[in-house]
Amino acid sequence: MISSAISSLPTVSSRAISALRGGLTLTVAAGLMLSLSAMSVAAFDTRARAAFVVDQGTGTVLLDKNADLALPPASMSKLMTLYVAFEAIRDGRLSLDERLPVSEHAMSYKGSTMFLNTQDRVRVEDLIRGIIVLSGNDACVVIAEALSPDGTEAGFARYLTRRAKDMGMMNSNFTNSNGWPAAGHRMSVEDLGILAQRLIEDFPEYYPLFNEKVFEFDGRAPSNTRNRNPLLGLGIGADGLKTGHTSEAGYGLVGSAKQDDRRVIFVITGLDSTRARAEEAEAIVNWSFRQFAQKTVAKAGVPVANAEVWRGAEATVGLVPSEDFRILLPALSGRDVAAEVVYTGPIEAPISAGQPLAELVLQPEELPELRLPLVAEKDIPMGGFPVRVRTAAEVLIKRFLTGPEASQ
Repeated sequence: MISSAISSLPTVSSRAISALRGGLTLTVAAGLMLSLSAMSVAAFDTRARAAFVVDQGTGTVLLDKNADLALPPASMSKLMTLYVAFEAIRDGRLSLDERLPVSEHAMSYKGSTMFLNTQDRVRVEDLIRGIIVLSGNDACVVIAEALSPDGTEAGFARYLTRRAKDMGMMNSNFTNSNGWPAAGHRMSVEDLGILAQRLIEDFPEYYPLFNEKVFEFDGRAPSNTRNRNPLLGLGIGADGLKTGHTSEAGYGLVGSAKQDDRRVIFVITGLDSTRARAEEAEAIVNWSFRQFAQKTVAKAGVPVANAEVWRGAEATVGLVPSEDFRILLPALSGRDVAAEVVYTGPIEAPISAGQPLAELVLQPEELPELRLPLVAEKDIPMGGFPVRVRTAAEVLIKRFLTGPEASQ
């Protein structure tokens, strides 16, 4: 079993520790080999111009193709308007039942719309559903003008850009609220992946709206009532988020799917047809779940290694995870995973239980390096008089045998 393999891992070697006595501070790496039955997996060969796939639970990036390239996002950028709208509802600045007016500017948008007019006052909930299901350009502007610092869509776009940077979306710039083609309106697929994850995690109460397949607003547009997400209803766990298309951007999709306890978030863009988008999205979902699996590499509270303690009541302290560590690995059996425990030591007493002390560094084949924190298993108080005498004697002996520079 994986847990038993971890619990029997060797400690840092005594030879490495002996070099640390006398007050030296060095980084110690204990080489480990975890039997996690992993092997390399072929990268997904996508037709998309840019693609980004991440396993939500572990944060493992499964696919990165031009992920940080700023590209026209088309209607996928509506997700940012939705995120800010959800923030406003959460903060009490907007309510789902509130009715908002429609301006001439909002009504002037073409493309996908809710066919709003200036006589309308539309419930916020209907506007949100209209953005998600109908991709309403006009609905975005109504919300934008209501939340804009200066009452204009342009002012709202400037706010979106600042808010995106705050969220770590460094390759995003907004010039409008809905992704209508405009110079400088750009997002990277990685930024869209970050945004999708924030929507799922920050607003779980609203995320089910992204799985709504039909929304018939006031019977105005019978030809525009269905969600364009091609994966909904296929039985592969897909439950959101947003499609996009312009002639400049091509066909794209920000999507997510959940199977059992795993969720995958993916973004593709630059495809040449709705069919290509649907085929590529389904293939990515199937590849993500079939070729990778979560595995537990360490149990909470179970020592992975021991670290040398300096001037403590005990000579070593156990290094343990504060919670179960689960990582994503290729699903098929094969190679072991190289790992090491890294810490700066010896660690000076006193030490408190739960104190961060080290990292478990894993090198899965074909996947990014993982660094998982390890903490002290228990309290280690300062040693008494005998410990201090022994420590001083060790320093003096080391100086005598190797010269004064050994203790520097």
